Amino acid sequence: MDSDEDFGMSSEEDVLEDSENDNESADGTDFGIDEPEPDLGYTQKEQVKKEKKTFDTTFKVYHPDDIQAQQDDLIDEVNMILDIRKEDAAILLRHFRWNKERLIEDYMDRPRKVLEDAGLGPSTTGPPKLEVIRGFMCDICCEDEPGLQSFAMKCGHRYCADCYRQYLNQKIKEEGEAARIQCPQDGCKRILDAKSLDLLVTSELQNRYHELLTRTYVEDKEQLKWCPAPDCQNAIECGIKKKDLDRVVPTVACDCKHRFCFGCGLADHQPAPCDLVKKWLKKCADDSETANWISANTKECPKCNSTIEKNGGCNHMTCRKCKHEFCWMCMGLWSEHGTSWYNCNRFEEKSGSEARDAQAKSRVSLERYLHYYNRYANHEQSAKLDKDIFTKTEKKMISLQTASGMSWIEVQYLNSASHALQTCRQTLKWTYAFAFYLKRVNLTEMFEDNQKDLEMAVEALSEMFEKPVDELANPKLKVEIMDKTSYCNKRRVILLADTADNLANGAWEWSNGH
Repeated sequence: MDSDEDFGMSSEEDVLEDSENDNESADGTDFGIDEPEPDLGYTQKEQVKKEKKTFDTTFKVYHPDDIQAQQDDLIDEVNMILDIRKEDAAILLRHFRWNKERLIEDYMDRPRKVLEDAGLGPSTTGPPKLEVIRGFMCDICCEDEPGLQSFAMKCGHRYCADCYRQYLNQKIKEEGEAARIQCPQDGCKRILDAKSLDLLVTSELQNRYHELLTRTYVEDKEQLKWCPAPDCQNAIECGIKKKDLDRVVPTVACDCKHRFCFGCGLADHQPAPCDLVKKWLKKCADDSETANWISANTKECPKCNSTIEKNGGCNHMTCRKCKHEFCWMCMGLWSEHGTSWYNCNRFEEKSGSEARDAQAKSRVSLERYLHYYNRYANHEQSAKLDKDIFTKTEKKMISLQTASGMSWIEVQYLNSASHALQTCRQTLKWTYAFAFYLKRVNLTEMFEDNQKDLEMAVEALSEMFEKPVDELANPKLKVEIMDKTSYCNKRRVILLADTADNLANGAWEWSNGH
């Protein structure tokens, strides 16, 4: 994809819709940042063209072969236009950070200077090769024994092959250098090309050298970034620029399924923009002792003070001792969650008379931070617990097949529910960092309403998701879980679309968090 290609914004589809996706992997396979559509056991699905949403970003996934092919194509073009060796064309392109147009323009104006600046100065010898030269003595190791193999690039500075190999081993293995390996002679700026290196080193070092060259290709291009997932070798191309990161959160998804922000490389943090995420994470780190206390796995029952351990993602807690039902996040009565009294996501500001002196203001500031951090950390913890529960639920799914007579495909609704819980909790987690820095205006109340609706739906789904196998075998519960999964995904889309639209329009007003 050329650097001047228009990168617009794509959309997230309804969980029950199929449509064409602007985001593709390099082999042409559709791949967007939309959540993978769950298989709910339907045989027919309505084909509906999806509506564009502000919070989706257009991107493209490249595999290692695609990245190599891009480099080879550029090298072939420069080789053909300038009529120079492919190895030299590669060195020139790396010098110009793979900007083919600027390379050709500058080369046509002043070829000698361009070659010298790139490390391809005048040649004093023929093509590089291993040679045995009578009377040669290596200036590095001072060896001059007969039959000693030596090597020199076109600059003519000759050293024995063993010293050259040690030099290259240090540069590649220890220093991680590849694109700008210069002649060992002090002051010589001649760059070693790939063909010369192949004459000297083992295949293992050759492979490492080419891996490093490929890394420089991706790192040199502003629109390309490596997928940060462990052991993933794919790269993502995205046209979002740094100057746009205050009005868009460019979440992309690699073919390895890892979702991350193209702007900062962190895991998906929609709806919070990168600068806000950076500030929030720094604040959490600075208040680490408080954060550690808040994120502890145990709390006391608000009625009988018995110690209770959270062992699932659902926030509906029932004390085993006194049977009191309460919310893990706000410790309030669970009976009020799901009614108009639900206010768990909002922080109630104190009036001015309650915060007159500096100490009181400091206490209010801490309470406010703890309100948002507690909910942020809770959704992070719940997402991990939901994931642990689903690992165990895979065994349940096998039992469910036997108990209900459903096929393996038909029990995949639990997989869809688990995925929805993970994704929605990730979004909810970051809504609390987002809310911490929001100024309280009319838009804030609308945001909190959307946040509340999503949170209530997620808690309801989480509670259903943890039911035992004999209850999951009930066809009525299956339909309820499928419906709630769809509803959670829709509420997430509504929340993200609203926050993204207002972010793009500069409508949000921010505070310093106090």
